[in-house]
Amino acid sequence: MKGKGRILVLESKADMAESIGLMLARAGYECTTSIDSIKIQEIIAEKQPDLIVSDLKMAGLNGMEVLELVRKDYPTLPVIIMTAYATVDAAVEAVKKGAADFVSKPFHSDELVLKIKKALSHIKLLNENLYLRQELQASDSFPEIIGQSAAMKKVFETLERLKDSHCRVLLTGESGTGKEVIARAIHRTSPRREEKFYGINCAALPETLLESELFGHEKGAFTGAIATKPGHFELADRGTLYLDEIGDTSPAFQAKLLRAVEESEFQRVGGSKVLKTDVRIVAATNKNLEKEIAKGSFREDLFYRLCVVHLHLPPLRERREDIPDLTDHFLKKLALKMTKKLDGISKAAMESMQSYHWPGNIRELENALERGAIMAAGSIIAPDDLPLKKPNGEIKYGVTTLEELEKELITRTLVECNWNKSLAAKRIGIGRRTLYDKAVRLGIPLKSNGD
Repeated sequence: MKGKGRILVLESKADMAESIGLMLARAGYECTTSIDSIKIQEIIAEKQPDLIVSDLKMAGLNGMEVLELVRKDYPTLPVIIMTAYATVDAAVEAVKKGAADFVSKPFHSDELVLKIKKALSHIKLLNENLYLRQELQASDSFPEIIGQSAAMKKVFETLERLKDSHCRVLLTGESGTGKEVIARAIHRTSPRREEKFYGINCAALPETLLESELFGHEKGAFTGAIATKPGHFELADRGTLYLDEIGDTSPAFQAKLLRAVEESEFQRVGGSKVLKTDVRIVAATNKNLEKEIAKGSFREDLFYRLCVVHLHLPPLRERREDIPDLTDHFLKKLALKMTKKLDGISKAAMESMQSYHWPGNIRELENALERGAIMAAGSIIAPDDLPLKKPNGEIKYGVTTLEELEKELITRTLVECNWNKSLAAKRIGIGRRTLYDKAVRLGIPLKSNGD
């Protein structure tokens, strides 16, 4: 874009066209004028304008016809319509058909220049955002998912195919493999990305409460229902609903869920009104649903409704080559969370981690690194800082018993927290009273100046 931009002025009167051209030139724009709107395509091809200012009433093509042609062949080229026949209807019509703005004759030069500047700034911002989105998608479509192993490449291939789709997806895999992270990535790259993502753990709630959370309830539906409450199916309308641990639901609940999935409709608990919804369901389970179907504990018809696309997430032991990248990712998060200098993990510690079987998968890895960061004497995590279980269940650590491990963990955390018991308890993940009781039992002296 030369100078401030190239402007094409289409005006039915030659003297008016020349006047506007001079006005815009003084404002720093490179201007081309024409009274022949029929040749607009030739002029655009030759002059390549950044914006068009077009009169509404012209011989040949009028302003609205010019706008329609430009929007069809050059959708990112902004058009400002001028007219001496200023009416609200004309303004609305121009904007509805895609005009960048509308100016009424007679107008002050500053008014037109301001509208041109605004339109050019807007289209520049749109183009920059489009470029950045394309660059981001081209470089890394799923930045929140870590892994370059062969097992993860299959996951990425399926995710790529799921982009821009609305289909239901069933995620399977052991606990801790990152199913919710994948579900959120599916939503983020879908046509529903601008709408809400709601998730619920079906195994964490009693059946009656789960039904209320998903379908909502009417006032007075049960004791404590003091007001009507919408459920996740309503709240996630036009968005994505993530149903975690779907394999742990009862057959009775599955029957109600099947209707909502099949018919896209449901009733609130205690209500009679049928409500419609448009949600994309992503369900997840750590169970083998085919085996559950054979045992009679999971409905086969619901399985096929949910499993339009099946995506299995590999356990960490089948993608050990991803452990260094995952470790680096989690340590960066921990350094920010703990405000502690963490330079990494020793070679011996990494070898220990890569030979470990990881029954808790990525969740266990993150937890082990957090404990390792707390226990590390310096900025490098050593093998003895990591709580890795041996196959027999014993914890491999730099101390010999669980009691000694617990004492060492609490003592180090208290020291790092300047003996602030509340802060130390929060960092360890226990209550302040629990920490106090453990410290007394383990013989850890508690300084009186701590909280």
